[in-house]
Amino acid sequence: MSSSMAKEFIVAIELGSSKMTGIAGQKNLDGSISVLAVAKEESSAFIRKGVVYNIDKTAQCLQNIVKKLESQLKTRIKQVYVGVGGQSIRGVRNVVTKELAPGTIVTDAMVDELVDSNRNMNYPDQEILDTAVQEYKVDSQYQQDPVGIQCARLEGNYLNILQRKGFYKNFNKCFEVAGIAIAEMLNAPLALADAVLTEAERRSGCALIDIGADTTTVSVYTKNILRHIAVIPLGGANITKDIATLQMEESDAEKMKLKYASAYTDNNDIDNNLKYSIDQDRQVESRRFIEIVEGRTEEIVENAWYQVPSEYCDKLLGGIILTGGGANLKNMDRAFQNHTHIEKIRIAKFPSHTITGGNDDVKSKNGMMCTVLGLLYKGDINCAGLPIDHNGDLFGSQTASGGTAGNTPDQRPARKPGEVPAGVVMTEAEKQKAEEEARLKREQEEREAREKAEAAAAEAARLKRENSKWNKFKKGIVNFGKQIMTGDDD
Repeated sequence: MSSSMAKEFIVAIELGSSKMTGIAGQKNLDGSISVLAVAKEESSAFIRKGVVYNIDKTAQCLQNIVKKLESQLKTRIKQVYVGVGGQSIRGVRNVVTKELAPGTIVTDAMVDELVDSNRNMNYPDQEILDTAVQEYKVDSQYQQDPVGIQCARLEGNYLNILQRKGFYKNFNKCFEVAGIAIAEMLNAPLALADAVLTEAERRSGCALIDIGADTTTVSVYTKNILRHIAVIPLGGANITKDIATLQMEESDAEKMKLKYASAYTDNNDIDNNLKYSIDQDRQVESRRFIEIVEGRTEEIVENAWYQVPSEYCDKLLGGIILTGGGANLKNMDRAFQNHTHIEKIRIAKFPSHTITGGNDDVKSKNGMMCTVLGLLYKGDINCAGLPIDHNGDLFGSQTASGGTAGNTPDQRPARKPGEVPAGVVMTEAEKQKAEEEARLKREQEEREAREKAEAAAAEAARLKRENSKWNKFKKGIVNFGKQIMTGDDD
């Protein structure tokens, strides 16, 4: 592509608990993605359990990621897609009902009204990030789409995905501090599910378990609908920390985990005389090491499985799909089989989309890039700005957008809350704008109603006055008539 014409690419960033990852890729006409650049930074000092704890350090890290990507792309980055996930994200069921006159035909407006009243639910200290529609109950029948059906009672069943307000605000704030525009905030667990689950798995029922460094996210699907989501504050790093209790640095514990650890070891396969080397001078008995690893793994497995609501435990015909870095632990599928008694377990190491190019992180297909690739796949707004001027300052303040080479829009028209698709999270600025617009609309409606009421009152008073005049006139005529009649008799 000539430098006079702006490139087109999508940029996605994932704020993980161990690493922040940025990726840029190009969407091809056949639906595949060509990865153009990847950047990683350590993040464990300021992101814990998938949540921003230090805004300034996170903002600095975001800027570093963007700069690294820009220098590989030789093009400015104008905006980025970003995934929201981490601790305190949970799904809460909500039911909204509307009584109708018998025989009423359900309209789109009625369904929208239910959606609106669900979205206006107030959860103290919690922000509604996203909503997954479960189904509608039309009288006593469940329907996916109730529009056009006659009924006297309409009920909407929703799964609201919540996060603590403080975490949501911090997340928004660090992009503001970094001066990085957000193309769109996406629900990271949903983007991951779209990337790694098959249609058949979601339809026939499955549990997607993403084992990260600090957290494990559990998403349950049946009939192609997200039924439940929860995040537990346990992950692969907990196993590493436990190994480190054998008096070693965490970096050495991580190496030992990668080299020797297994989520499950048959008792008959344990050699009581075998020792693993910690360093040149020290060793640990293999049995002791195995017990440490299995103890913590068991806790992760039990807690993850506990998140699956009991009514779905026996409906997961699509099985369990494991992903994330923690799923790489040897025999992790076996550990889940032993605890859940579900035979069908698949480890998703890579999205199902066709993805080419990229660095070793992408090529290694170890499950650690699935979420960020899922975010990249969701993007449809061009994130490229102008080419970097090599005669000028590489990291200057040039942020203007160039013309686009293809058909990817640079901006999305502003959307109202009702138009936000599932999986997209409104940013704080968008929410404030929507609230402000809703307030102005409310005030306008109230003003119009007031003016209407005043006009109606004025009209009523006028008619009353006129009536009284007419009445007087009528009375006058009647009296006059009477007088004439009596006069005639005389």
